[in-house]
Amino acid sequence: MHRVLALALLLLAACRSAGAGESPYQAARPEPGPNGEAPVQVGFLLLDGVYNTELTAPWDVFHHSIFRTKPGMRVFTVAPYDRPVVSFEGLRILPDYTFENAPEIDVLVVASAHHNMDTDLEDERTIGWVRRAGERADYVLSLCDGAFVLAQAGLLDGLNATTFPSDIDRFEEMFPAVQVHRDVSFVHDGRIITSAGGAKSFDAALYLNEVYYGTDASRATAGGLCLPWELDAIEHLIVERDAD
Repeated sequence: MHRVLALALLLLAACRSAGAGESPYQAARPEPGPNGEAPVQVGFLLLDGVYNTELTAPWDVFHHSIFRTKPGMRVFTVAPYDRPVVSFEGLRILPDYTFENAPEIDVLVVASAHHNMDTDLEDERTIGWVRRAGERADYVLSLCDGAFVLAQAGLLDGLNATTFPSDIDRFEEMFPAVQVHRDVSFVHDGRIITSAGGAKSFDAALYLNEVYYGTDASRATAGGLCLPWELDAIEHLIVERDAD
């Protein structure tokens, strides 16, 4: 009995020292750039009912940047609470950070979630965090109905934007201060990029990847995902403004 207990304790200690529970893929982290540049910090807002595609499409693009350039992007999730978030399709995801301990964010990504058009907009804690993080970020990217969250936070006032095609009429009614565009994959106005969502989420992410790293790097990332990438072949709108 004592030998069994001792063996169990040794195994527990070994697991702890090796970082039990950590995925081996966490080793795929950005390395510093040639001159010591830090990676771009990309924080994904993670809410219950998040749609898989709007989360994973930009996640794949931004994470894979580390294989095409140095230092690339460091991606992580931020949720209201330190508990698993369940996607609309049933994936259980443990967030990396909460609103209270999230690091500084260079790119804020608001992936669409099931209640982005109703109860999420009444959550003052979430909307307040999005407003503060979005005001400090270099870029803010929404996918699908994530645009509703940005608009509720006041980040789209006076700007051009788009959202999920079948929700545009509702968006226009709720947020008349936003100039809404139809039949486009994404709109880039100032620091804000809004996407129609779904499979079009790849377009907006590859575009922002190109803004940071250039066309060749973005094409290489797209090729790794078996996607074509030619910006001119995509319906989009870019509004030239000076960054705030």
